[in-house]
Amino acid sequence: MSNIKNCARCGKMFNYIAGEVICDVCKKEIEEKFQEVKKYIEENPGSGLKQISEDCEVATKQLKKWILEERLMFTENSPIQITCENCGARIQTGRLCAKCKATVTNALNATVQQRQQALAAELAKKQKPSDSTSGMKFLKT
Repeated sequence: MSNIKNCARCGKMFNYIAGEVICDVCKKEIEEKFQEVKKYIEENPGSGLKQISEDCEVATKQLKKWILEERLMFTENSPIQITCENCGARIQTGRLCAKCKATVTNALNATVQQRQQALAAELAKKQKPSDSTSGMKFLKT
């Protein structure tokens, strides 16, 4: 089945599969722009978001998106200040610091493990006969 949508960036129709509603041409252009920004940051490590945005002709919104996706990372002495959304600690990329990521991961793993144990217990209960009269019955002949 085809799922035809309009590209959110250029408006052209394309066969949408998954992810952002952006056509392949625009995805390629965005990736090329990302590589340009990455190179610029490597060559100009002290630049701020506004400077990067102006020099590379890319929206600060797009830069922030790449930071949150952990595609862009900044050094400790960078003027770009990113903080953990949970505890407020200074981070170099993403949404959470390493400590908060570990906490979230451990909580998620514990929840998954508890759910798996509950499902296994439920399955074992269903497989176990409830009383001795259930099962095969034979007719007297």
